[in-house]
Amino acid sequence: MVCLLGVAFLRGWGRWRNSEYQQFISILEETRKNHTPSNKKKLACYDFDFSHWPADFSWEEVSNPKLLSKAGVSLLKPEPKLRGAADSVLNSLRTLPCHIVSFLIAHSFGRRILYPGSVYLLQRAMRPMLQQGQARLIEECEGQRNKLVACDGNEIDTMFVDRRREEGLHGQTLVICCEGNAGFYEVGCMNTPLEGGYSVLGWNHPGFAGSTGVPFPQNEANAMDVVIQFAVHKLGFQLSDIMVYAWSIGGFTASWAVMSYPEIQALVLDASFDDLLPLALKVMPDSWNFVTQTLEFFLRYQGPVLLIRRTKDEIITTTGPEDIMSNRGNNLLLKLLQFRYPKVMTDDGVRAIRAWLAASNHVEEAAVYSSYEVDDDWCVSVLQSYKTERDVFFPWSVGEDMTPEGRRQLALFLARKYMRNFDSTHCTPLPYSEFAAPWGL
Repeated sequence: MVCLLGVAFLRGWGRWRNSEYQQFISILEETRKNHTPSNKKKLACYDFDFSHWPADFSWEEVSNPKLLSKAGVSLLKPEPKLRGAADSVLNSLRTLPCHIVSFLIAHSFGRRILYPGSVYLLQRAMRPMLQQGQARLIEECEGQRNKLVACDGNEIDTMFVDRRREEGLHGQTLVICCEGNAGFYEVGCMNTPLEGGYSVLGWNHPGFAGSTGVPFPQNEANAMDVVIQFAVHKLGFQLSDIMVYAWSIGGFTASWAVMSYPEIQALVLDASFDDLLPLALKVMPDSWNFVTQTLEFFLRYQGPVLLIRRTKDEIITTTGPEDIMSNRGNNLLLKLLQFRYPKVMTDDGVRAIRAWLAASNHVEEAAVYSSYEVDDDWCVSVLQSYKTERDVFFPWSVGEDMTPEGRRQLALFLARKYMRNFDSTHCTPLPYSEFAAPWGL
């Protein structure tokens, strides 16, 4: 025992005698006292526990009317309660065991199944890859690492690449990236908009890498909120200059963002789904019905939306990648169009879109599109005329006095504008050639 203590003492003493370590401590202390960009740049040269990194931004620095309390931002409407005190008490007692079991599952292995990136062993195995990816973002892309403090006290690890001073069309637009359930900004979807010359802000889920906390829905929304606040109040972007890009389950926070900040320029959802429950039931019994995450927040958003469907997706299909009609991305498209263009999405329009969705490659898509003889110019003129005459928010009543043939044409035209197919599996990185700003009139 004495020998071990002696070794530990000597190791600690040796560290303090190391000139490079002393220099690091000096830079860290100086950055805490004087949080300047030059000091931060020096500090970024070292790899150390992110918990010691000084906070760069906190939700308390701005007055945010969207915050209900320090507990968190507005997330979901509470479930309606039954009328009558007796019925309410009886119902509470009847459902109490289910709520207890759901709570235990969600706060134990359930969360780890849905968000494997929060598991320490996985993070440890990926550490060399994450370190390499972070070094590349800092050294090659001149990325700036920042620590943000959310309203729940969680510290959110972020990376910002500024392209505003570079020549190009996209540098003035900031793309905020929302990763999947095992994704990290160091090796995640940030690379796609970076290839296109956009300014990019990536962040890690609570409990992922340098971010603290656990990735429960409320914590996720709190993290997304402070990321947006940081982009506006610290980085100087207007909401109208921000595009939100999400991969897989990252669509949950992306959808919350555009619902809460409708001035955001556009939303891109890649390999996302409408509801987590059907996917969770593939690996969990029906009785474990505790999953309530849904992406339908984005239906309230009035801005441009692009959905990217992976035609060989093995994750968000309920029966397997060979059945493209079981891809939950189809539901996203149908729900979006049914909300925005209800008069177009009659039985005729829905049948036409389902025929197009059943196509598994570009040749089949083109064949379906051609079989309905869609006139793109006519569709654009109809939509443009409606918008010019009324200039109203969605839902639109366009298509109300249209023939069935016209509705079918317009439905297919809109489907192809709102969704792009990418011939790939779920986890294949999206090439920039498949990434585009959403269509809009």
